[in-house]
Amino acid sequence: MRTFYDEIGGHDTFVRLVDGFYRGVADDPVLRPMYPEEDLGPASERLTLFLEQYWGGPGTYSEQRGHPRLRMRHNPFRVNPDARDRWLAHMRAAVDGLGLSPIHEATLWDYLERAAFAMVNTFDE
Repeated sequence: MRTFYDEIGGHDTFVRLVDGFYRGVADDPVLRPMYPEEDLGPASERLTLFLEQYWGGPGTYSEQRGHPRLRMRHNPFRVNPDARDRWLAHMRAAVDGLGLSPIHEATLWDYLERAAFAMVNTFDE
């Protein structure tokens, strides 16, 4: 059975997605401070592994880090609507750069948008 992960090109596609996303985050004055490491490489690897696993690829994320617990892992950071919208803007640019089929793009984007809205944990500016 082919998974979404397989259908869109597997590991290489997710690496391209995450690399494109973090190119935007690197210069974002709101999002960049949320990444304590000087190098965004570890965050990039974690996101790649998470997305690959979510979409039917290898289970490496859970093997290395346990259950994703996304809300818990993001709770230490102030994720307000501005941060969410910035995250979505960088992710939108990265998704657009993949050249996916319309149905694959819509499926991926639907998940990313719902996930971003679910991570909001404050409405304070």
